[in-house]
Amino acid sequence: MKNELIIDGLSLSFEKIEKFLVENQSVRLSKEAKKNVLKGRKLIDKWVDNGEIIYGVTTGFGEFSNVIISKNDIEKLQRNLIVSHAVGVGENLPPYIVKIMMLLRLNALARGYSGIRLETLNLLTDMINYNIIPVIPSQGSVGSSGDLAPLSHLVLAMIGKGKVHICKNVVWTDCTMIKQVNSKTALAKSGLKPVNLKAKEGLALINGTQMMTALAAFICIHAKKLTKLFDASASVTHEALRATDKAYDKRLHQLRPYDGQIQTAANMLKMIAGSEIRKSHLKNDPRVQDSYSIRCIPQVHGASRDAVKYVCDKVEIELNSVTDNPLIFPDDGDHIEGGNFHGQPLALAMDFMAVALSEYANISERRIERLVNGSLSQLPRFLTEHGGLNSGLMILQYTAASLVSENKVLAHPASVDSIPTSANQEDHNSMGSVAARKCFQILKNVQKVLAVELITASQALEFLKPLKPGKGTGILQNEIRKHVKPLKHDRVLLHDLEKVISLVENGSLLTALESKIKLY
Repeated sequence: MKNELIIDGLSLSFEKIEKFLVENQSVRLSKEAKKNVLKGRKLIDKWVDNGEIIYGVTTGFGEFSNVIISKNDIEKLQRNLIVSHAVGVGENLPPYIVKIMMLLRLNALARGYSGIRLETLNLLTDMINYNIIPVIPSQGSVGSSGDLAPLSHLVLAMIGKGKVHICKNVVWTDCTMIKQVNSKTALAKSGLKPVNLKAKEGLALINGTQMMTALAAFICIHAKKLTKLFDASASVTHEALRATDKAYDKRLHQLRPYDGQIQTAANMLKMIAGSEIRKSHLKNDPRVQDSYSIRCIPQVHGASRDAVKYVCDKVEIELNSVTDNPLIFPDDGDHIEGGNFHGQPLALAMDFMAVALSEYANISERRIERLVNGSLSQLPRFLTEHGGLNSGLMILQYTAASLVSENKVLAHPASVDSIPTSANQEDHNSMGSVAARKCFQILKNVQKVLAVELITASQALEFLKPLKPGKGTGILQNEIRKHVKPLKHDRVLLHDLEKVISLVENGSLLTALESKIKLY
């Protein structure tokens, strides 16, 4: 059976998006989607023939909505919309994010409420399948009227005027890129032709939330994995610090029954089960309780875990939503001018996610500090046997501190701001695209902090041998050791850090762990 993803506008999920990227799946519109698209387009053609006044179809855009466009100029209107709106700036979006954008826009238009032609969607489908990925600057969207500037760059490639990356494939975060070329050239090499936009099509293609949603989907896919990996990493630190497991007792958390808190506590106990290190300290450890960064892991991780679930539930709604304007209702013979393009639901969600992910890194950095601080850990200072001559893992904690501090700046909410546009016709904008871009950077920072904790905690366990850690922590320790050797003398730690960051980002570390022990 051909490895492909069927697009119907209704059933896209995070799991499907990840598989789409990981396996470089091709896409195809379902029969029902094609039928719905044709039905919606038929109504648009009828209205144009009858000379009806419909926003963005026979009128100008934004403040120009009161300007009536003649039938002879309708195609020029759609072309002008794209070339005038493609004014994004800044660093280009990664090709894998753009490919998700293309998938999401195809999915939304497949519902048949946008009035686009099937031929136009076929071109978008072919571009996805040939990995002709538009070059899209990351800045320029205010998150209402959709992600107008970024999506205009996507459509600019469809009309043969933009630039694209030609990739052999786009597998997860890797685009095996041949080169960046003019879209017209790239289309021709694949036997494709630029589209000549008809009535409503330019507006249908760019009036949506797909840039912020693409970023949000990618963030959610990884954030769900981080909820498990941070519990696992904290468990290794727990072992290294010879902490008590009393704070994870099920009875305690049932008296404050947040789902995330209960799940994190259960994960901690799963990871350290059977630990010789823990048993060795049961009778002789004079400490009554541990520091907050250890004792309160279920409460802190659990709160972020619940926040991640809340946010991703909202993003999953957006994956299968229709977000342009006006919307066409073929069964009713009607159209409605509304505001489904407004990014406020995603703006708030991404701001919340930014805070939730930042907190994972905040408490992780505090655990890293306890590991390298000899007066707190009762381990060799900076986890090196020959301190002074060697600095050990001293500066890894600096790196984590720097990233955590940066996150505090990035976590300032974007959604509380609004700048009016289009001569005050669009007088409240969500800034959801800014929230999503900031959150994307926080995700990257948090993954790096996690890698620092994994390296640091694994090094700390070396000083507790021959005592063995728990079942789960032992598995994780062994996986780290396959890629990073124990530190005997100072070396270029960047190489170690890059290896572990890669294990976190590509999901292989969690996959290896969960092949032997399942976490909540």
